[in-house]
Amino acid sequence: MLTSASIKNQALTLGFDVCGVAPATALPELSFLPEWLARGFAGDMIYLHKSAHARADIRHFLPSARSVIVAGAIYNTEGPGPATRDPGSVQVARYARGQDYHLVLAERLEQLASWMREQQGASLETAIFVDKHHVQERVYAQHAGVGWIGKNSCVINPELGSFMFLCGIATSLALDVDAPATDQCGACTLCIDSCPTGAIVDAHVLDATKCISYLTIEIDGAIPESQRPQIGDHAYGCDICQDVCPWNLAPVLTADPAWTATPRHGASAGELWLRTDDELHQFVKGSAMTHLSLAGLRRNLATVIGNSGDRALTAVLDRPGRGVRNAAHSAHTPVVEDAVAWAKGRLK
Repeated sequence: MLTSASIKNQALTLGFDVCGVAPATALPELSFLPEWLARGFAGDMIYLHKSAHARADIRHFLPSARSVIVAGAIYNTEGPGPATRDPGSVQVARYARGQDYHLVLAERLEQLASWMREQQGASLETAIFVDKHHVQERVYAQHAGVGWIGKNSCVINPELGSFMFLCGIATSLALDVDAPATDQCGACTLCIDSCPTGAIVDAHVLDATKCISYLTIEIDGAIPESQRPQIGDHAYGCDICQDVCPWNLAPVLTADPAWTATPRHGASAGELWLRTDDELHQFVKGSAMTHLSLAGLRRNLATVIGNSGDRALTAVLDRPGRGVRNAAHSAHTPVVEDAVAWAKGRLK
């Protein structure tokens, strides 16, 4: 028969770094989402409004749920702090440097769920969730003892830090649950103080509309002009609030081949700009960066170039063919043109 201990052991065997079990109940932290949405912090992420009711209780996701298995996988392959980069190079958030975590984690969860049914019987009901599903993973992670929700809204494990993917399985099986993780942020406010856009408006409260990750990934149109200088050299996502966290000063590194960094972070924005759309597609292929349109990536690259301070890059933006739409550069939309015009003005 299945036990919490046997499931955790199997999860570790499948490549996860930590695993815990939470009750499938209406946990108090789940009720904060409507208030957060009402304050306008979701911005253009309309899908969060549409799915708010479903996210309020895991039993909306799996009606027969009695337990929630939460697994975490460390994705960090680098040491503490951002590496020194050349002007005009791009930052890519650590989680997007390897393979697309949605696919990798879903496959591992399916293997775990299949193993559970083999052990317990085919009547066992399970439903996996990996970020895109209507589940508040962080809340269940905290109640599964995986880690507490830090002031930057990331889940922090005292041994592993916060560079960790979260995912899990809701199941009809009643399991022994773990003790909830205890908040250990204390009086520290480094993440709040270090955010260049002031996105962490209060402890545990993130205004997504100010977050660099939101601005570079979630927005389909133009990045608000007043916020473009704050983007700095971030072409996809941001790690600042995690980089400064004391729990990540000596982060656990992973050798998992799925997350082995590929040559994306630190690439030249100018060199990437000069690539055709097909070449840019090859640059992001297989990673979570494919969830951003090529037009969005070009918009971000132009913004990084504008923030570089390197006037020589103005000529890169003026290269023939980049100012017109054609088969090789179909992602050159009006939003991209706007970013280019802004970048040129800023460099001058």
